[in-house]
Amino acid sequence: MAEKVRHYLKNNKYPRNILLQMRELKNSIRQILRQRKDSMTPEERLDKSASICHHLLALIRNGETVMVYTSKEKEVNTAHLIAALLERGNPIVVPIIVKEDVSLRLSYLKDLSSLVPSTFGVPEPIGSEIPATGGDVDTIILPMHGFDRTGRRIGYGAGYYDRFLAKHPNLRKIGIAFACQEYENLPVDENDIPMDYIITEEGIVYPDGE
Repeated sequence: MAEKVRHYLKNNKYPRNILLQMRELKNSIRQILRQRKDSMTPEERLDKSASICHHLLALIRNGETVMVYTSKEKEVNTAHLIAALLERGNPIVVPIIVKEDVSLRLSYLKDLSSLVPSTFGVPEPIGSEIPATGGDVDTIILPMHGFDRTGRRIGYGAGYYDRFLAKHPNLRKIGIAFACQEYENLPVDENDIPMDYIITEEGIVYPDGE
């Protein structure tokens, strides 16, 4: 089924039956990737997160405004990254989930201590918001449930980031994930937006040769 869906999506528009197959395929891939990530110990996740942060900091320009997701337990931990960027003087913007219209509201972040567990358990600066807009952002750091070596990203399925990126196409997009989240030839549809860079604990894996 996977090859049939990929071939059709490459050459045609998207009728309902193909979109349903795509959704089923993506969900099955998410389950595989979830199991891989769940098999890591907390210590492994922290160690690999530190390596990802090290590789990522080399890509961030002095003074640019960076939008960074605030990590949950089993994601690449971004706390050290945010702290390092704040120390360097880079303005930091974080997303706040708005479930009502499946969108992201943005806030500047001055201190990690202002983050509190919020929607879906995601740390957010609720009660300490400093309004920001997508136009304030130069580079965005995105979580990924999975990726491949062509810049494709698969998220958690709700589409918060794809909707945001569709409205702000000129942002430099950097996806970060653990190496075990790689999945060859991820299926994509017209709403999936590719990354400019993908970084794992092994370094920059997309584009090749960086």
